[in-house]
Amino acid sequence: MGQLRPWTLGLSLNWEDSKAIYLQIADYLRQEIQKGRLLPNTALPGSRSLAEQLQVNRKTVVEAYEQLLAEGWLESRHKSGTFVSPQLPQKLADQGRVTQKPSANRSSGPATTLSPKVPVIAVSDGIPDVRLAPLDELSRAYRRIFNQKARWRLMGYSSELGNELLRENIAHMLSQYRGIPVQADEILITRGSQMALYLTALSLIQPGDVVLIENPGYAPAWQVLRQAGAQLIPIPVDDEGIQIEAVESVCRRTPVKALLTTPQHQFPTTVTLKADRRMALLELSHQYGFTIIEDDYDHEFHYGTKVPLPLASYAHGGPIIYISSLSKLIAPAVRIGFVTGPPAFIQAAAALRSIIDRQGDNVLEQAVAELMQAGEIQKHARRALNVYRQRHAQTHQFLQQYLADVLTYRVPEGGLAYWIRFNDNRNIPELTKQLQQQGVSVINTDAFSYEGTGLNALRIGFASLTSPEMEQVLQVLQKTL
Repeated sequence: MGQLRPWTLGLSLNWEDSKAIYLQIADYLRQEIQKGRLLPNTALPGSRSLAEQLQVNRKTVVEAYEQLLAEGWLESRHKSGTFVSPQLPQKLADQGRVTQKPSANRSSGPATTLSPKVPVIAVSDGIPDVRLAPLDELSRAYRRIFNQKARWRLMGYSSELGNELLRENIAHMLSQYRGIPVQADEILITRGSQMALYLTALSLIQPGDVVLIENPGYAPAWQVLRQAGAQLIPIPVDDEGIQIEAVESVCRRTPVKALLTTPQHQFPTTVTLKADRRMALLELSHQYGFTIIEDDYDHEFHYGTKVPLPLASYAHGGPIIYISSLSKLIAPAVRIGFVTGPPAFIQAAAALRSIIDRQGDNVLEQAVAELMQAGEIQKHARRALNVYRQRHAQTHQFLQQYLADVLTYRVPEGGLAYWIRFNDNRNIPELTKQLQQQGVSVINTDAFSYEGTGLNALRIGFASLTSPEMEQVLQVLQKTL
């Protein structure tokens, strides 16, 4: 289909509205696309031309276009301009929905009566929207790599620590944005944060060692620690994070080898560990000699004015092993995690990694490293943060509109999910089945409880759903309760 050229856009700006001008422009264009007035492949006015028409700064139009580019409503074509995307987000969302068939697996409970024709909106526990992934940038980076004369250099074995350029860029990121002074040779690249935790557990823990974990918490991490032979002791989490008194109580009774924590956005409750508890936890680590394993997942997405720094950035006397990844920032399929800690630990973890996996994907690591060095990943992070900030606010709005009388929640300071607790006792496994029958798939949160008891709560990942999708999910939840 040829390129369509629009007539002059009939947009009137409300200068008295509290909403930013660039968001007004983005909202108008999005609505025109949704109504079918701006068809796929329609060429939009250049930013300078539209800025002159609306009497605004060109940067304002650029921000509006970037917002819609990040959401998938527009696409930028090299040397041609900005166009309405030929594949709109709603169509992509429909393609991403799955058709469920009744399960015959005994472990998943009784088979549902859901018609195989009912489309299901899958509510994650907090994954990014893959529709926002910087795929064009990544593909260009791959082309640059394979167009180089010396491309053969990447086809051999590399350091067991991972791609050197990537480690240098991650070291710069940790130093500049997370306050962790670290060198490239103190970082080990892994295939995601789960692999980083696996290597950490096998390098650090001996059978019978006591490891403290957050409860509720992340069950796959518990499985890793058990595999290493750890004796797990759950520590309660409240509205200010992990309970320090409970940590100290255990330390007084028995030697503790390590503590695994998610202080930035606790999983699954999303609470950010308060500053006084952070300092107290560091003091206990120093006093009792246990290692803190800090999982700093989705730290890139914080919506307050001040982003809390990780425990590893504080002056501390006890050892800290810091784990994170780029998968939440770029896309889940981009399996790049990393771990940093004391030099002896990094050497041990790297030696273990070389036994089970000689090296990672060197080409992918090189491509991501080049994008980080060129500022493309940072640019994508800003675009994604703007989208998720809106979805974060809209989810709060919908929760208030549809469910305020039946549940309690705290607006999370960051992350990609809400933790909602029901005022009345609910059978969560039964509720998940009922929602499934109505076309909404949610995760059974009983798995987040160490004892396996009901938490009477749901974790609602908002980042991967558009505003209409989230509203539909919460409307279905309202009708089901």
